[in-house]
Amino acid sequence: MSALAETLRAGTQALGLELSEAQHQQLLDYLELLQKWNRVYNLTAVRDPQEMLTHHLLDSLAAVPPLRRHLQTHLTATEEGDAPRLLDVGSGGGLPGVMFAICCPDIEVHCVDTVAKKAAFLQQAAAALRLPRLRGIHARVETLTGPYAVVSCRAFASLAEFTAWSRAALAPQGVWLAMKGKRPQEEIDALPAAVEVFHVEHLTVPGLEAERCIVWMRPA
Repeated sequence: MSALAETLRAGTQALGLELSEAQHQQLLDYLELLQKWNRVYNLTAVRDPQEMLTHHLLDSLAAVPPLRRHLQTHLTATEEGDAPRLLDVGSGGGLPGVMFAICCPDIEVHCVDTVAKKAAFLQQAAAALRLPRLRGIHARVETLTGPYAVVSCRAFASLAEFTAWSRAALAPQGVWLAMKGKRPQEEIDALPAAVEVFHVEHLTVPGLEAERCIVWMRPA
């Protein structure tokens, strides 16, 4: 695991992510868990641990600094003691949801997937990684109600489908965070008037020569 640990540390430093030793260990433990369950449950087509680290973990971790900035700028606890809530849609093996739960422990992260075995894996990950605010939900996103301050996805569906299906879950002042490859201009153009794109944020993923961005949206 030492080579993976070094790659991870170099990657988080390149992203400007300040993480504790415990958080780095949680990320490595998650990677090990993903590999183990992947043999049986086919959570991801990527099999090589080094490739998993770059294409999945670091790719998802690139969204953490923008999410942290948003949370610091726009969110306070809704009531005394209540944590802001994030819903990760089509979370699969927990990407980026588990990364958000590890790196932003002050928020509650719910990961929803229509595949029961993936939701079960997320529940197992929450227990194994000692993440009390992480939860796996087996459901269709259309059936969920919020309020969630942030609704996220990574390569899940078109922007129009993503926002339509998750609209009922979004808090009145909430935002959508959609992780995409290159800027999806056709998808942006196809959004209804009820959805406003207020920022398209370019991401650089350490070790990955590919375009990545976040499309930030809110109800118009």
